[in-house]
Amino acid sequence: MDPESLIEALRGTMDPNLREAAERQLNEGHTQVNFVSTLLRVTMSDQLDLPVRQAGVIYLKNMVTQHWSEGDGSGTETPVNNIPEEDRQFIRDNIVEAIIHSPERIRVQLTTCIHHMIKHDYPGKWTAIVDKIGFYLQSDNSAGWLGILLCLYQLVKNYEYKKPDERQPLVAAMHIFMPMLKDRFIQLLPDPSSDSVLVQKQIFKILYALFQYNLPLELINRQNLTEWMEILKTVVDRDVPPETMQVDEDERPELPWWKCKKWALHILARLFERYGSPGNTTKEYAEFAELFLKGYAVAAQQVLLKVLYQYKEKQYVAPRVLQQTLNYINQGITHAVTWKNLKPHIQGIIQDVVFPLMCYTDSDEELWQEDPYEYIRMKFDVFEDFISPTTAAQTLLFTSCNKRKEVLQKTMGFCYQILTDPASDPRKKDGALHMIGSLAEILLKKIYKDQMEFMLQNHVFPLFRSELGYMRARACWVLHYFCEVKFKSDQNLQTALELTRLCLINDNEMPVKVEAAIALQVLISNQEKAKEYITPFIRPVMQALLHIVRETENDDLTNVIQKMICEYSEEVTPIAVEMTQHLAMTFNQVIQTGPDEEGGDDKAVTAMGILNTIDTLLSVVEDHKEITQQLEGICLQVIGTVLQQHVLEFYEEILSLAHSLTCQQVSPQMWQLLPLVYEVFQQDGFDYFTDMMPLLHNYVTVDTDTLLSDTKYLEIIYSMCKKILTGDPGEDPECHAAKLLEVIILQCKGRGIDQVVPLFVAAALERLTREVKTSELRTMCLQVAIAALYYSPPLLLNTLENLRFPNNTEPITNHFISQWLKDVDCFLGLHDRKMCILGLCALIDLDQRPQAVNQVAGQLLPAAILLFNGLKRAYACRAEHENEDEDDDEDGEDEEETGKTLVSSLTELGSDEDDIDEEGQEYLEMLAKQAGEDGDDEDWEEDDAEETALEGYTTAVDDEDNLVDEYQIFKAILQNIQTRDPAWYQALTQALDEEQGKHLHDIGTLADQRRAAHESKMIEKHGGYKFTVPVVPTNFNFGGSAPGMN
Repeated sequence: MDPESLIEALRGTMDPNLREAAERQLNEGHTQVNFVSTLLRVTMSDQLDLPVRQAGVIYLKNMVTQHWSEGDGSGTETPVNNIPEEDRQFIRDNIVEAIIHSPERIRVQLTTCIHHMIKHDYPGKWTAIVDKIGFYLQSDNSAGWLGILLCLYQLVKNYEYKKPDERQPLVAAMHIFMPMLKDRFIQLLPDPSSDSVLVQKQIFKILYALFQYNLPLELINRQNLTEWMEILKTVVDRDVPPETMQVDEDERPELPWWKCKKWALHILARLFERYGSPGNTTKEYAEFAELFLKGYAVAAQQVLLKVLYQYKEKQYVAPRVLQQTLNYINQGITHAVTWKNLKPHIQGIIQDVVFPLMCYTDSDEELWQEDPYEYIRMKFDVFEDFISPTTAAQTLLFTSCNKRKEVLQKTMGFCYQILTDPASDPRKKDGALHMIGSLAEILLKKIYKDQMEFMLQNHVFPLFRSELGYMRARACWVLHYFCEVKFKSDQNLQTALELTRLCLINDNEMPVKVEAAIALQVLISNQEKAKEYITPFIRPVMQALLHIVRETENDDLTNVIQKMICEYSEEVTPIAVEMTQHLAMTFNQVIQTGPDEEGGDDKAVTAMGILNTIDTLLSVVEDHKEITQQLEGICLQVIGTVLQQHVLEFYEEILSLAHSLTCQQVSPQMWQLLPLVYEVFQQDGFDYFTDMMPLLHNYVTVDTDTLLSDTKYLEIIYSMCKKILTGDPGEDPECHAAKLLEVIILQCKGRGIDQVVPLFVAAALERLTREVKTSELRTMCLQVAIAALYYSPPLLLNTLENLRFPNNTEPITNHFISQWLKDVDCFLGLHDRKMCILGLCALIDLDQRPQAVNQVAGQLLPAAILLFNGLKRAYACRAEHENEDEDDDEDGEDEEETGKTLVSSLTELGSDEDDIDEEGQEYLEMLAKQAGEDGDDEDWEEDDAEETALEGYTTAVDDEDNLVDEYQIFKAILQNIQTRDPAWYQALTQALDEEQGKHLHDIGTLADQRRAAHESKMIEKHGGYKFTVPVVPTNFNFGGSAPGMN
């Protein structure tokens, strides 16, 4: 396409009347040679007006992000949309200059292009990018520096998250660039202009991306480390131009001078925390950590103390600068060298920096008054914590009081002074209580623990009467943090509960209600006597909680409700219907906000929380059928809303609700849901099949009668499985589909589904004719046929004889049997091994054996022995887990023990001691090692004993009471054959070696033990009544009535 037509087409995209035709013209042109090159030329042309260049660069960016990767494939066919090689070369040759010379708006889009190009072409096809960056970095024309640094930044960003051994191409390039960057920086330092500082900031961003997750030690030596540390300290220390004070305070952090300081501090804090703290780093950094701590940490800390001094003197400091400074100082508390330098200042820092940050501020007040809901959202926003100076101050306060002597005592003295002074400003009291609450974990373990009840009684309870909303909210917040206090007086506990409950129900300020809700729940969970005190008020409390969730749409509160439901399951049961109705209405209100609207993400989290809460309610009332039936109607409306509006992000929760509603019984209404689920499957299909599985499993196993009463139900489930096994959704959904087919066959044994079993077997085995990557899928597909063998041996053999797959004319009986025996060691867990054994039993027990079975006679018993050995481990593992679960219940009672682990982490250090986290260090090394090994470990025995992921989908075969015991069946069949068909018995056993013979004998012994154990269990279950145990008949045949085989 020639430049003129291209420019006209781009202009046309901005005119609503011409847009469609213009876009069609561009789409037709974009596969032609030179189209992409011309786009870049248009973008670079200074003569054109900016909107046309912008339209051009956006089109270019979309082309590069969508189609550049196609060029690095090894495929011989060129895809239709590919960018021709000559265009690629033109872009590689010119994009760097385009970035250097373009205005900001165009440059942003071009940097995205170069990021994708580097990702696919460097170092293989584009080493020239390194030469180019070097050339422009060394050029004296400073106008090109920012642009070229943006290109280098994209190179580094491409390697930011890669493992050290994959970063070699980057490290090689940085060997060249690091000295250049340093020289440029030193040259720019004296120039305080905005342009100079922007370039400095960009160099810091490059260093941070280079160091953030991995420090390439080969790039660092004493000399350049010293020079870089000097640069970093200079930037943190230098004054910001006075004219910046004219800028509005909210916009000041965005100015280049503050941003440059922020990145310098980011690097300092990261270096100290991740690589420069002896005892807290992985082995390879041990030497660097010693060097950093002894040679650099204190000097940097001195500069940072100056930043805190400026803040104390009420000079402006940007919030992120303050936050990163506090993070660095916090790291210094635990090392003797830095602590020695910090110790004289720590009290001043706590009183003049930490304390003011913990107090209620003017901006808090403004937000509370103007938009209390936004105030609540901000206070509970986890992401806010990552950037907030208040959170950093809280951490520093905790570390210093926890790790260093005297700090706690002096801090508490300071706080008490404020609390006991009647003339104290309420905001200061708020700050003091905020500090005390932040230290609750330490205070409840150390000498102060006995004074805390007194503190609550004298300084917190009275605040519930305050006229100031934020003071009432703080009172609730403090109770929340001291919820583990051991109350000596029941009266005080009652008062705490009563005040919190009244705040929740009667307070007219929403932020207070929210804090009260959380405080009340944690008090109930942590104080034994609290639960019964609140029991009479459970209805108004629940109503208040539901009301607040609807008003605030806050996810923390859906959590509170869930926990309260679990605490008060009995009391909640009578109001479960009313609660579910309320939650369903709130859910409908929350999802009216589209996901793209502001706060859409938060709302989605809240909506999920509401669905989980309804699910919790269902589990609480599961024994009350009449209530469950009423809830079912409400839940079905919610489920219908989500499925009909195709709100994909809630499918998981909705399907979980439907599963909960079908665990005990499946009502006619729930059966009506199945076709709707099928419709969703066909539209949004594959992605949600594994989430549908628990529900589909219930349809099959909870109400098998209805499933079989109307052929459409089985047809729906079969066609879903078939679509999964013939589509290409990935192997996990395919395993689930095969599992579901197996479950149906086992569940319906003896129920006359002979006409569909062959279809199931064909679908599963057909999948094995295409590539299979995992042994899980292979064994799961084989297991469908094994289940069919257990269902009816003649039916399966007949099916196999009649099956034909493309490119294969023989019957597949031989293939099936040889593949099964080859893979026998891939069947894991309890159920799969058990099915394998039952299948082998059926083969061994056949009267009319196909030739394929006779040919493998010598392999059948060794395969069974291997499976029995695995089963023995799996049963032992399950018993161990069951015991562990029982032990866990007992452990919960021993609360003192849990205190000890906390105390161990709350040890103070002497002034000249370092805090070395040896366990943490081992853990870091273990993680690093695992990352390197990709989890390939030979000696992992546990693995084959654990349950498999799909084993939870149980069937009649797995029911402990309706015993299908593979040991007894195996023993009975072998004994039978020995008398019935000695020649076949001989063929089966003649190749066994001595050890295998011993194993076989052990299996027989175990069979008898299991039989005896089952009998005594049944006697116990039936009140000691001894009933006749089914005897294995002598003329045993597999279709007959061995225990559990009918």
